[in-house]
Amino acid sequence: MNRFVVVGAGPAGLSLALQLARAGHPVALVEASRQFSRQFRGDALMPCGQEALARMGLSDLVAGLRQRPLAGWSVWVNGRKLFAVAEPMGSLQPCRLVPQQLLLESLLAEALQEPLFQWHPGQAVKRLQRSGGRICGVELADGRRLEADLVVGCDGRQSLVRREAGIQLRQRGQGLEVLWFELPGPLPADLNGGFSTHLCGGALGSSCIGARGELQLAWLLENGGPTPQRTPQDWGDAWAQLLPPPLANVVRERAAELHGPLRVSVQVGLAERWHQPGLLLLGDAAHPMSPVRAQGINMALRDSLVAASHLSQAAPEELDRAAAAVQQQRLPEIQRAQALQSAEARQGHLVGHTPLLRALLAQGRALLGPVAQRVWQARQTPLREGLTGALPAAELSPQRTNSISW
Repeated sequence: MNRFVVVGAGPAGLSLALQLARAGHPVALVEASRQFSRQFRGDALMPCGQEALARMGLSDLVAGLRQRPLAGWSVWVNGRKLFAVAEPMGSLQPCRLVPQQLLLESLLAEALQEPLFQWHPGQAVKRLQRSGGRICGVELADGRRLEADLVVGCDGRQSLVRREAGIQLRQRGQGLEVLWFELPGPLPADLNGGFSTHLCGGALGSSCIGARGELQLAWLLENGGPTPQRTPQDWGDAWAQLLPPPLANVVRERAAELHGPLRVSVQVGLAERWHQPGLLLLGDAAHPMSPVRAQGINMALRDSLVAASHLSQAAPEELDRAAAAVQQQRLPEIQRAQALQSAEARQGHLVGHTPLLRALLAQGRALLGPVAQRVWQARQTPLREGLTGALPAAELSPQRTNSISW
């Protein structure tokens, strides 16, 4: 048995803690917050994320959650539809919108049934503990110390564990500055049920009806630019200029009900090294992802599955080699996903800020739309499906025990 401390109860941390506890290892999960509700969480489970959950044996858990299959994807230029693609785009499953809060709460409920699982909510990590050149645990904000054979940092893009370990984050691609809005449901039944990208008049945005029936809107800003100071009605009018009817009409008429804007700054990066003696980083702690095509939650789940496969089978003296093997196996898929995200962001920026190009695409959409669709769709396949061979061949065999020692 190896003792693990997992820091951060997001998709990577919770699913990893659950798998390790089920495989017969004592696991302490530390989370700074006492609740999972946040204004900005990725809810889109791509087929690659669903595959990871299925290999964890959690398909039934996910099926029981409130969710909505995404209808498809579309790109609009100057208010005209350039192309639209219906789900599931050749996959076995469509992209599914599942409230991440509900998913995390369900994973926690499963973990709490495991006798080897310890839950530490509302406890920030103050510092890492070291002994003999090796990380051997964490000290919590209340002064308690948790010892571990391996600490796993899953505490997000601003990871304290990563900073405490002195691991540098190398920026990859262009970061994003987004203004996030929500319009509560119910919404008219005839609205587009897919994810739409809008480029018009130098503005870039996206729209999607979320799993709870709310309209989610994202307005892309220039990096470092100020947040526009507008009244709710002014924002409703601005959105109406970007969105096609009847969506524009709904937002303009209900502008007073818009929640936001919430400014979200997203930097994309890759840790120079995901592991040190006694330490492993996963998810956004190791590789902060762009929000383009919802890769954050899906890559985190796939990280977790690979990490559980390696760590659960390692003897204590093999844990550091197992942590290195996790990075080696996960790195190609992460690098590929970040490169594809960056390419899509660059293309959107080019079209969005080039009036002549937008005009050509809008006027020639009958001929150019199918070409743009083929280019776009070729980039989506690895973002949806992941890379072949990126996951372990078989899921873990649970080994349960009723004793725990820290």
